[in-house]
Amino acid sequence: MLRLGIPVIGVTDVSRAVTFWTAALDLMATQEWESDTWRTLDHADGSGRALALMRSDSPVEARPRLHLDLFTDSAQEQQAEVRRLIGLGARAVEWDLYPPDPDFVVLADPDGNLFCVVDLSHTPSGDRPTQ
Repeated sequence: MLRLGIPVIGVTDVSRAVTFWTAALDLMATQEWESDTWRTLDHADGSGRALALMRSDSPVEARPRLHLDLFTDSAQEQQAEVRRLIGLGARAVEWDLYPPDPDFVVLADPDGNLFCVVDLSHTPSGDRPTQ
């Protein structure tokens, strides 16, 4: 039976990525499949795999077709998490594709991989009727 495994992020510096993503999402680096080019990150509560980091020399995509959405429950929580993630090494991204009233903020991890911090209390940007 085929099943979805875990998302894998390509990074240039595996150690730096481990530091960022474990702190960002309260994950734990494991020894499973550990190498100079791969790290598996598990949920800190022991509920299983969450994310993998793989060494890559491929350039970062300016507008990736696939990315991570990280969820918050309110605008205040979203703002606090964006500040916290920037403090951990993420950076704000100039994003020209924001809708008029976005429910998400686009950030880049220390390797430049884009991800979004989404406020779930806000109506999803993609679900707004067009005027």
